[in-house]
Amino acid sequence: MATANIPVRTEGQTTCNHHKGRQLDMYCEKCQEPVCLECISSIHITHSFCELSEVTPQKKQDIRNFIDRTEKNDLVQIGKYITSTDTLLKDNDSIFDKLSKQVKMQTDKLKQDLDKLTEETLSLYHDMKDDNTKRIQKYKQELEMYDRQLKHKMQKCKTVLQQGSHIEFYDIKCEIDSRVNFPTKPFLHAVSFTPNNTPKGHLILALGMVTTSGQGHISTDQTWPVSFSGGQQQSSSQMAVARKTLLTETKVVEEWRSPCIIDSICPTTDDQAWTRNYYSDTLTLCDRKGTVIQRVTHNTEITDISLSPTTHRLWACDDQNNILELLSGHLTQKFTTKARPYSICITAKNYVIVGMSGNISKYTTQGQMLLTTMASGTGKPLVCTPRRITECPVTNNVAVIDHSDRDDGGDGSRHVVVMDTYLQKLFLYRGDSMMIALETGCGPFNPWGIVYDSQGSLIIGDLDNGNIVLLSAQGKLQRNLHTDKDWVGAVGVGRDDLLWIQIRGQVIKMLQYYKM
Repeated sequence: MATANIPVRTEGQTTCNHHKGRQLDMYCEKCQEPVCLECISSIHITHSFCELSEVTPQKKQDIRNFIDRTEKNDLVQIGKYITSTDTLLKDNDSIFDKLSKQVKMQTDKLKQDLDKLTEETLSLYHDMKDDNTKRIQKYKQELEMYDRQLKHKMQKCKTVLQQGSHIEFYDIKCEIDSRVNFPTKPFLHAVSFTPNNTPKGHLILALGMVTTSGQGHISTDQTWPVSFSGGQQQSSSQMAVARKTLLTETKVVEEWRSPCIIDSICPTTDDQAWTRNYYSDTLTLCDRKGTVIQRVTHNTEITDISLSPTTHRLWACDDQNNILELLSGHLTQKFTTKARPYSICITAKNYVIVGMSGNISKYTTQGQMLLTTMASGTGKPLVCTPRRITECPVTNNVAVIDHSDRDDGGDGSRHVVVMDTYLQKLFLYRGDSMMIALETGCGPFNPWGIVYDSQGSLIIGDLDNGNIVLLSAQGKLQRNLHTDKDWVGAVGVGRDDLLWIQIRGQVIKMLQYYKM
């Protein structure tokens, strides 16, 4: 049923819309509107009424109250708001002018640092070039002298053969038996330069980061790549996020028992984790309650696993020198290494870092070797027995647990080696047990599990002492996150920096150590 349009009285209108020509002399108290005499006996027949003039005094008072309230409060407050906007405009200009100056100052400083680094690098290249030139020239002189000596000896031999006596034959034979050593080819400085084709993330970290807060309709759910907070860089990735705060005490949020002894943990982004069975050919995917979701069986022993931070695909290495990727539920060979791989790490740029006896090598996903560690001046490898490898999501530094087995050229001292993205050594960490020993009675440092979190901090599982320690990016001990009565093995970091740790081979604990 259609509803008729109800006419609306316009402001100042004195006649009734319903009864043409009738004056609005009455007031309907129920509807609170002016009506005419005819409305009283029709549309508003059951309502109470009074003459319109009777409500005028109250309306006058309401109007006076509005005027008084508006003059004393609303207009005064609005005036203050208008005045304050001038201050806001000045402050806004000042804040962003200051920020702009800080950004420009930081940029100029970075340019100066880069120019200085370029100058130092070019100077080093120049010195190495000069040194190589001297060595090559000396080598050439030695070759020329050797050439002259050899030609002279050849001429003497020919002369003796034509007209020599018995004693001359004897002498020349002795002379050619006493060989002049062939000049040794000099060792030259081998130098290469690999430009960073994706420097933006590093530039963001170098410049800094700005953290924003705002109100109203402006979204503040964005990350801005500049900050000036006491000179501190606040980032958890190359596209930086706000620095998290450590909890006073680490919380155990989950605990369950794995169906098998495990030796590697790779948490996914959806609160699940891949685990590697200890000395086995099986990988298991479990949720945070320990429920088995998937099993993958291989045809030989798997030595280590790693989850790609970009493709989120699982990679593995086995004792037949194979590097494998999990595709469609099966481990598929991508390439092989010359030696048995102990450990594997897939980087944020999708490179494959493999640890083998005596070296760490970086490959493309197709198996092309890009970098490898070299032996030190003493002949000892930088890393002898690389048990585990992890990459920092902030700096792209690489941390390696080295068990330094004597069979691999080591001395048996277990430690952590931290390298830059070009596999050049930055520092060693041999266990800062002095602080922890007061509480736990630490024995020798025995790193077994290692992983970086989103803040760029390094987490190490100290097997024999049952400790989970947290280091800064520079290798300084920040705190002991957790101590267990049993030995601690593998560690992994999942979503929201939830830490997965392995206890006694089969017990899995999930720890929260940052404020959410």
